[in-house]
Formats: sequence, C-alpha cells, structure tokens
Amino acid sequence: MIITPAYAQAATGGDAGFIGFLPIVLMFVLLYFLMIRPQMKRAKETKAMIEALQKGDEVVTAGGVVGRISKMGEQYVSLEIAPETDISVQKSAVQMLLPKGTLKSLQ
Repeated sequence: MIITPAYAQAATGGDAGFIGFLPIVLMFVLLYFLMIRPQMKRAKETKAMIEALQKGDEVVTAGGVVGRISKMGEQYVSLEIAPETDISVQKSAVQMLLPKGTLKSLQ
C-alpha cells in the first residue's frame, strides 16, 4: 500500500456556517454606515432646503449659475441673474442657499 487512506474531517459544531457569513455581514454593515446612511442624510437636508426656498433667496444651481429667486412655482423657480434677466430652472437644480448679500459682494 503506497497510498494511505484519507479520512474526512468531522465538522466542529453548528456555528461554522454563521462564522463563514460573518465577514459578509460585517461588510454590509460597514457599507451602510460609511456610504448609504450619509447619503440619505444629505438627501434629507437637500429636500428640506428646497422646500424652505423663498422669493428673494440667493442660490447656486447645479450648473453653477448664481442668482436671486424672483418667482416660485410648484416645480420651477425663476432666477434673476442680472438686472431684468430671468431664467427658469427646476427646483431640484438648486444646490446651495447663499447668505443674504452674497450677490452684491460678487459684483
């Protein structure tokens, strides 16, 4: 006999299956706390900012246009970007609310 018989190794308890999935579970938990949760928080803050917009607020759009809100609609906002020059943008395009008087300091 050149080859010695091989014997199967017995399983050591029922926890081996759970321990095998533990790294995967930990990766999903880490993914939630590092990526998904902050993104949800940022989306909630943006939604609250868009709902609080008022006529006269100074804002920056997603395209980088800076202006003052002259008219408000359900889905659209009119921005005054220069004297007597208005453009219409979607409310969701508003990225940031600027402090009052920012436009005067830019001119």
